[in-house]
Amino acid sequence: MKKILIANRGEIAVRIMRTAQRMGIKTVAVYSDADKNAMHVKVADEAVHIGPAPSSESYLVQEKIINAAKVTGAEGIHPGYGFLSENESFASLVKANNLIFIGPSEHAIKVMGSKLAAKAAVKAYDIPLVPGTDHAINDLEEGKSIAKEVGFPLLIKASAGGGGKGMKLVNEVSEFEEQFRAAKSEAMSAFGDDAVFIERYIESPRHIEFQVLFDQHGHGVHVLERECSVQRRHQKVVEESPSVKLDENLRQKMGADAVKVAQSCNYEGAGTVEFIMDATGKYYFLEMNTRLQVEHPVTEEITGIDLVEWQIRIARGEALHLQQTDIKGRGHAIELRIYAEDPDNNFLPSIGTLSTFKLPQGDGIRVDTGFEEGDEVPIYYDPMIAKLIVYGHNREAAIQRMHYAINNFKIEGIQSTLDFGHFTLAHPEFISGQYDTHFVKNFWKQGDNEISELEQVAALVAKRHWLRYKDRIKLPEG
Repeated sequence: MKKILIANRGEIAVRIMRTAQRMGIKTVAVYSDADKNAMHVKVADEAVHIGPAPSSESYLVQEKIINAAKVTGAEGIHPGYGFLSENESFASLVKANNLIFIGPSEHAIKVMGSKLAAKAAVKAYDIPLVPGTDHAINDLEEGKSIAKEVGFPLLIKASAGGGGKGMKLVNEVSEFEEQFRAAKSEAMSAFGDDAVFIERYIESPRHIEFQVLFDQHGHGVHVLERECSVQRRHQKVVEESPSVKLDENLRQKMGADAVKVAQSCNYEGAGTVEFIMDATGKYYFLEMNTRLQVEHPVTEEITGIDLVEWQIRIARGEALHLQQTDIKGRGHAIELRIYAEDPDNNFLPSIGTLSTFKLPQGDGIRVDTGFEEGDEVPIYYDPMIAKLIVYGHNREAAIQRMHYAINNFKIEGIQSTLDFGHFTLAHPEFISGQYDTHFVKNFWKQGDNEISELEQVAALVAKRHWLRYKDRIKLPEG
C-alpha cells in the first residue's frame, strides 16, 4: 500500500496519519462540514468532503467512504475506532471493492460483535466465563427462572451492546420485570437488536484488557495488559500499564487466554481482549474489541511497539516476526482522556471554542489530539479532545509526571476533565492501586444529589486540596 484513507476524524485520524507518513505512505482524510478546518484535514496529504456534520450523513455513510478511496486512488482503508471500525458489512464492502481493510475479517468482527456469539466461540478454549446464560432470553418468565438460578445481584446485558447501553443491574427478583423490559427496549433503540442475556454481577470489579497482534499466517502474541478500571458511565477515563493487580504468573495466564480468544475467531491485526476481575483475583472473559483501542498509547509507551504500524504491515500480508518472549514491558505509562465535559455536572458535554489550548511539553509526555487553539468543539461527535499520556520509570514517577503534565496543559473556553485527572491520581485508592470500576461513583460526588452532606464535604476537601497544592508538584526524573 502506497496510499491509505483514514475513515475517521480527530485525534485517532491524526495519530494514524503520523505513522503512515513515517512509513512513506500517503494519507487521505475525509471530513464533514463541521470538520472542514480540522487538524486531520491539514495533516493529510489529500482530503475529501463527504457531507453534512451529522455522522449519519458523513462518517457513517459507507458508500461515501468507498467513493473517496476510489477517487483518490487509495489502496487501503483504516477505520480507526468508533464509526465503522467494527461494522462487518463495511469490512466486506471494502474488500468487495478491491480495497484492503486495515483490520480483522468480517467473520471475526461478526463473532466478537455479539457477546453471545463470542461466548460460544471461546467456550471450546476453556476460557473462564462469567456465570450466566449463553443464549438470548426473550421470554420474561424464562428470564425470571434463570435469574433465580444465577442469583442476585445480576446484570441483564444487550448481546450487541457496548458502553453500558442496554445493561441493567437487578438487585432482587421484584425488579426483574421492569429492568428486563427496559434493557430490551434500550438495546433495540441503540443497536437495532433487542437480544439480551443474564450474567452474575461481579462486585468490586476491575477491568483489565490484553492487547493482541495476529498476522494472516496464524501467528500471534499478546502485547501485555492495560488497567482500565477508572470509568464514568461504563466508559474509560484513566488507563495505565502495567496493572498493579497482576503478578507475572497471572499476567502470563491471562495473556495466554487472550491469545486463545483471538485464535477462536481466526483473528488478524490488532485487537483487545477484555477481562473482568473480582476482588479475589478470579477473572472472566468479557468481550473482544476488534479494532484499535483509544488507550493503545500506554502499551506503545511501555513496549516501544507502534501498534498502528503493525496494523498496516499485517494488512499488507507481512509476517509478524515478534515472539511472545520478545514482548517486554519497561516502566509505567498512564493515559488521561481529556473530554470537553463538566465533571462537576455529571460529566455533561461542554461545547464551545478552545480559546486557549496549550499542550504540555517534556520528556515522557505525549499528547494525541486533533484540535488546535481557536478550534470549535462540535456537538456532533464524541467529546474527547485529547489524550494525555505519560511515561515514568515506575508507577510513582508516572503519577507525578501526569500531575506535572496536567498543570501545564492549558485549556480555556470549555470545561474539561483535567482537574478530574488531578483528583483521580491524587486519591489514596488510586495511589494504592486498590481501586475498581466504582471509583468515580464512590469518590467523585459532585453533581450527585443523593449522597450525604458528609460525603460531599469530603469530596470537595480532597479536590480543593489538590487544586491548591498541584502547582508545587515538580517533574521527577525518569
